[in-house]
Amino acid sequence: MKDVTTIGLDLAKQVFQVHGADAEGAPQFNRKLRRADVLRFFAKLPPCLVGMEACASAHYWAREIAALGHDVKLLPPQYVKPFVKRGKTDAADAEAISEAVTRKTMRFVPVKTAEQQAAAMVLKTRALLVRQRTQAINALRAHMGELGIIAPVGISNVKELGEIIRDESDARLPPAARFALAEMIIQIELLAEQIDKLEREIVVRARQDADMRRLATIPGVGAIIAMAVKAFVPDPGGFKSGRHFAAWVGLTPKAHSSGGMERLGRISKMGNQELRSLLTTGAASVLRHVRYHDKAWPWLKEMLQRRPFKVVAVALANKIARIIWALLNRGGVYRDPVQIVAEPVRG
Repeated sequence: MKDVTTIGLDLAKQVFQVHGADAEGAPQFNRKLRRADVLRFFAKLPPCLVGMEACASAHYWAREIAALGHDVKLLPPQYVKPFVKRGKTDAADAEAISEAVTRKTMRFVPVKTAEQQAAAMVLKTRALLVRQRTQAINALRAHMGELGIIAPVGISNVKELGEIIRDESDARLPPAARFALAEMIIQIELLAEQIDKLEREIVVRARQDADMRRLATIPGVGAIIAMAVKAFVPDPGGFKSGRHFAAWVGLTPKAHSSGGMERLGRISKMGNQELRSLLTTGAASVLRHVRYHDKAWPWLKEMLQRRPFKVVAVALANKIARIIWALLNRGGVYRDPVQIVAEPVRG
């Protein structure tokens, strides 16, 4: 055990697999551990380099094991897969992690604090409630459509359907349908209240955090996106540039180049799906504003004349991601280049 310098830990719910190797990479042991024995096992070891795949419980175990004096690294699972020799077993996975964590060119996932995980839970809970509300609204519209009752598109127009359902004098709805759809309206209203409650909490937290207040000065970035960046990107300094950050989010074209011929396809959709979706939605809201304001970002208007709306939205989301990286790493607040050019020169 004294010769062990590198540990590969394959996480699980109850039975963990641990692989140890010495400084030259020679295997020393590969054994199973029960959940209750994991921390006792690492407490007896000298300080080691411990590698784990980034998963749901990885950040918790990384904090606990690091508190025992070990250097803990989290690896993206897709980067560990090439080191698995053959088959799929816990022992093979632990050995692959132990080998991958020692690579000089390996990329690691920053360990999140409990507060950052809690912020992510707030955002994910909101996203779950929004999906449930969307499902309920779609089901309500479908049922009402079967009876020939159609409402205009938009969440705000669901209120009209609710008034029809609650109007017992409306003969277009059979009693059984009115009873069932009334319960659905109640569920939609309850979900809306819960979403509003979470969004108010997000706004309060955004006002209390200095970084989130600075991010909110960027067009297209509100409290929800600012909180998502803080929760899902614990170490923005780990990216070499804003371009690397935008590529990690998945807002850059996927390259498939060979033989000196460059081929760029659709966006790669790497990184965090929820953060990418929020940035694209924020960019789309900026584009809708630009359409009806003559002095707002003329270069965007020119691009909208040449390219489809969604393509421009993704391009703007890429730019917003790079601005976010710059503010987090260099400080300051966002300043509109158009206004900077228009300012008179002093002195």
